[in-house]
Amino acid sequence: MPVNNPLQHVALTAPRQLQTLVENRRIFNLQHCELNIFESYEQAYQVPLLFNDFVITSMVRGKKVMHLFDDAGFDYLPGETVIVPAKEQMRIDFPEAASDNPTQCIALAIDASYVHNTVDYLNNYYNSAKDERVDWQLQFSRYHFGNDTEIADLLNKLIRICSSANKSKNILADLSMKELLIRLIQSQHVENVAIASEKENNSSRAHHVLHYIHQHLSEKIAIDALCSKAYMSRNMFFKWFREQFGITPLEYINAARIRMAKTLLANLQQDIKSVSAHCGFSDVNYFTRVFKKIEGITPGAYLTCVIGEKE
Repeated sequence: MPVNNPLQHVALTAPRQLQTLVENRRIFNLQHCELNIFESYEQAYQVPLLFNDFVITSMVRGKKVMHLFDDAGFDYLPGETVIVPAKEQMRIDFPEAASDNPTQCIALAIDASYVHNTVDYLNNYYNSAKDERVDWQLQFSRYHFGNDTEIADLLNKLIRICSSANKSKNILADLSMKELLIRLIQSQHVENVAIASEKENNSSRAHHVLHYIHQHLSEKIAIDALCSKAYMSRNMFFKWFREQFGITPLEYINAARIRMAKTLLANLQQDIKSVSAHCGFSDVNYFTRVFKKIEGITPGAYLTCVIGEKE
């Protein structure tokens, strides 16, 4: 769907400075990361690419077909990101690349020690409850996904920082990289627990609470009801929920409701006002604000994109 949040365009390499027409590479080295900007100007197939560090890649313009982990190849488009473990070879096709239609992609390679330290930070900060510890870690079961507004904003910020001449850019990049990694890890964990809660709703307190939320998205969800499901006081519940998922209950509920809204809008099942009510929003204006905050566009703009694709 054309509703992912694309990155801001990065200036293309001047033609006289191109070293190659396939995967021309510009590199910006920082203390704990390396920003690579790749451009291709002609068709090519099965081009290998491998990094010695964990890498976050994101498409800026054009189209690639990526081959990873012996899985089937998939289209890789602007507004999408792929995460790849260290020393995992990518094979890339450029079926549409041309001088007037170049592909451009960024790849942010991050030191293993930096990733390890960030994961340790999460495990220490969010695990005060010894009997319900969360094993925070990077996972690659879902390595290809659309950018939400936070991911896109952080990647844009890192591109600006890494390619700047600012003497403080190592410090600034560290702050943004830590936030980017934390958001990736948290979103992976929340998604995995939410999926598991559909089948294992009584296997843990977290599964039980998320299962209840997803069963009642169309209704008003009272925090007191969630506290009761978790057998906790209100204050303890908020603290526990943030330690489990890194976000507040309301942030989780709103994100789940917006995912439901996107599905309904994409299927052209209802108008915006009806979708808002069906997804548990009593105020369509509030629904619009939440939708735009999470998706970067309004429900109306999203619906226009959907209609345009179906015509």
